[in-house]
Amino acid sequence: MIPVLVLLLLHQSWADQVCMNISSYNLSIAAPHGIIDENATHAVKCINNETDCVLWCKPSNEIWFNGSSGCLNASVNDENPTFIKYTIHAYTVCYQFQCDNASILEVIHRLKEIGYAQKEMMGLISIKDSCPDVFRTSHDVKKLFVSEEKQIIHKIMDASDLEDGGFRSYNLKSLSMNVYHISSSSLNVEKATIPIEVPQLEPSNELFVPKVWIPVNALKDIPQKERVIGLVSYMHHSQFQFNQENISSMVLRIEPSGKRSMKNLVPPIKMIFRVTKPETNDSQLLCHFFNESGLNWKTDGCETHIDEDNVTCNCNHATAFAVLLIKIEMSEAHWKILSSISYIGCGLSAFFSACSIVTYVFFRSHKMDFSMSIHVSLSGALLLLNTTFLLTEWGATVELDWACEFVAALTHYSLLCCFTWMAIEALHLYLMLIKVFNTYYKHYLLKLSLAGWGIPGIIVATSLCVKSFKQVYGVTELTMSDTNKTNAICWIRDDSFFYSVNLVYFTLIFIFNSGILMAVGSRICKMKQVLNTSSKHTANTSGKLQGVPEKLRTSCQSGLTLLGITCLMGITWGLAFLGSGYVNYPVLYLFCILNSLQGFFIFVWICLLAKKQLRREMEERLSSTTGRTSDIKSE
Repeated sequence: MIPVLVLLLLHQSWADQVCMNISSYNLSIAAPHGIIDENATHAVKCINNETDCVLWCKPSNEIWFNGSSGCLNASVNDENPTFIKYTIHAYTVCYQFQCDNASILEVIHRLKEIGYAQKEMMGLISIKDSCPDVFRTSHDVKKLFVSEEKQIIHKIMDASDLEDGGFRSYNLKSLSMNVYHISSSSLNVEKATIPIEVPQLEPSNELFVPKVWIPVNALKDIPQKERVIGLVSYMHHSQFQFNQENISSMVLRIEPSGKRSMKNLVPPIKMIFRVTKPETNDSQLLCHFFNESGLNWKTDGCETHIDEDNVTCNCNHATAFAVLLIKIEMSEAHWKILSSISYIGCGLSAFFSACSIVTYVFFRSHKMDFSMSIHVSLSGALLLLNTTFLLTEWGATVELDWACEFVAALTHYSLLCCFTWMAIEALHLYLMLIKVFNTYYKHYLLKLSLAGWGIPGIIVATSLCVKSFKQVYGVTELTMSDTNKTNAICWIRDDSFFYSVNLVYFTLIFIFNSGILMAVGSRICKMKQVLNTSSKHTANTSGKLQGVPEKLRTSCQSGLTLLGITCLMGITWGLAFLGSGYVNYPVLYLFCILNSLQGFFIFVWICLLAKKQLRREMEERLSSTTGRTSDIKSE
């Protein structure tokens, strides 16, 4: 590695020369456009303006040994801001790329200019090692990397040129590859499958190298000259993690030669992975394959059998495989029931939310207080949430990537709007009932609207702006615990983002609303005590039997008021805390039912307020009419 990299080094005192000095296989040189470090472990680090960079060169025939030193004539062209070109005369041309999306995509495409498959693979791996942050955050870079890596693997298989029954092994830094040419004699066995050795990365990983058996029928169907199978084992698997999957085993890729595919295999490919079992009961190990079209891990066509520390995977096709640790989801039967409840409830909630808006439009008046406007704003947020929720599964079936991303982002925005308007409901109730009465706030409703619709918009817009670093919204796979089937929806793909934003945001609102609910409940209890005290005189004079129905009516009104306020402020969403972790079906059913009826509760609340407003206006009209009549009579 050092003989090639030394040709890249530009000393600060010679702008038109490349100078190198190899001492004990440790090398650290300052260059006008960066610093290049390499040690005996062949770990190369390129830094330009305190940011990572990538070095790419065409091969050179010059050989340098330990202790060599000298300078070569060179020229530097840094007019292109995306990369710096070093031309070492009579030897080679090198490029220095910055670690950003556009530059890395370009350098990956240019690897084809090398023309030698093994060096292309080494270059591809070096790019990944040089820019770990880009590969960790960029969806486009990982997508191109996986595609190019597969093409290079097939190039290596085609270039192996094996005889019948031949075998060749490749150790390519962070991955190892075995290429087999299966002979016809090895298929003349009575067994349904034959074992094939998986490449070993290093001795310390020997226990974790899986064992593989390929079905004989699938190999017999391939012509003898094309009967080449490649097995690749990976030391690192970050390029396969698009949704922060928890990969618990070594990633194994099985590839037939050429464009031939192995699918619908009977019997299936058998793989035994050695993994460590999860310590908690809320997760399980499942066999997955990497879906290269959707860039996600799926379980279709794979069966999982767990025996102590071994996981046996039977899959009916050939691709990249691994054992993933996933959270235990609900069973398929409960999923269908809860989905039906949610869809029916969301449809009803959306209908009543729309009715709330219509009621507000027809009964709106200049004398109406702010409470009605706040209730209608919450109804609008619920209408948007329920409508987008009904589109989450449909959006996952649309071929356009932006469609599912748009549905997921809009669903997230409407959910945050609901939480925000629930907090505004609590704040308004506090100002109206607990703090003071009839206090005027300048532009009160405008300020609340900016907060209710603006804060969620800022959060979602910021999430969309980081798309080049991390894909936040998109297709999310949910796995059924009993059938291992997956259900795709449009939602947040990043678990860390989900918990850091949604859970924290809702927790703060839930604590705030719960505190106000307790304060309101305390005030209602005090008002009830006053009513009870004032009714004692009536009970003493008219009899105790007349006081009991009045107390019961007052208690029912207080209980219904608290229930309405609880639904109004979204306290029922707190059931999500009880439903987290282990799958708690009673809590999930209660959560779906109560929150699906939230739109109906708010509609009833708005109707009661509208009725109260109409009664007040009618009384004012009657009083004004009575006053005018008395004035006429006095005249």
